[in-house]
Amino acid sequence: MKAVILAGGLGTRLSEETSVRPKPMVEIGGKPILWHIMKTYSAHGIDDFIICCGYKGYIIKEYFANYFLHMSDVTFDMRFNQMNVHRGNAEPWRITLVDTGDNTMTGGRLKRVADHVDNETFCFTYGDGVSNVNITELIKFHKEQKTLGTLTAVQPAGRFGAISLGQDQTKINSFREKQDGDGAWINGGYFILEPEVINLIADDSTVWEQQPLEKLAEMDQLSAHRHHGFWQPMDTLRDKNYLEDLWKNNKAPWKVW
Repeated sequence: MKAVILAGGLGTRLSEETSVRPKPMVEIGGKPILWHIMKTYSAHGIDDFIICCGYKGYIIKEYFANYFLHMSDVTFDMRFNQMNVHRGNAEPWRITLVDTGDNTMTGGRLKRVADHVDNETFCFTYGDGVSNVNITELIKFHKEQKTLGTLTAVQPAGRFGAISLGQDQTKINSFREKQDGDGAWINGGYFILEPEVINLIADDSTVWEQQPLEKLAEMDQLSAHRHHGFWQPMDTLRDKNYLEDLWKNNKAPWKVW
C-alpha cells in the first residue's frame, strides 16, 4: 500500500521556521517532521510514499536526493575525486516527489498525484503532525467498514487555561491550566481511501476537507476510526517546541519504530 503525504503548504503560523523551508521540513530532534511521519508508516510496513510538494518543494527533493550521504560515514579523497562510504543507514523507502503547485488546495494536490496511486487503496495524511495511531489497525478497520474513505478521529486537548465565569460574574472561582478539551471528535488525518474518492475532487481549488469529505459523508461512505492515543499537529512555534522537548527527553509517544 502507498501513502500520500501533503507537503506543500506555506505554514504561515510557523513563519519563524517556514520562511526558509517548507513546513514538513521543520526539524524535530534533528530530523524533518516529514521523516517522523514516514517512519511511523514504515513501522507498519508501508514504505512506498508519494509526497505532494508545493512551497519550496525543491528543499524536500534535495533532502532525499542526499539522504544516503547524510546518513553515512564517508571519506572524500579530493585528489582523486573519490568518495568512500564506510557505514550507511538507509531506509527501505520508495519516494515519489510531485510538484503539485504553490497555491493548490489540499484536494487539488491529491488529484494531481492520482496517476501515482495506481487505482489501489491508499493512505493519505498531512505532513505537519505526528501520532502513534496504529496504521495496521486503521487499515483493518477500513476494510471491515467497506466504505470509500476512513478518517482518524481524535479528541485534541485544549490549548489554553479554562476559567469558570458566569454572565455577570467578575471573580474567577475555577481555573484549569491544562484543559482536557470539549470532548468533540475532529478530523485527525491519517485517512485510508479508495481510489474512487479522487473523482469527487473537481480541480486545484478543491479543499479536501470541504466538498469531497462532505460528499462522502452524504453518501454514507465515510467511516471514523477513533484514536485515543497521542496526536499532535505542529501549527505554531509552541507546538514545535513541545514536540522537541518530548523527543529530547525520550518521551516521544509517536516513536513506534
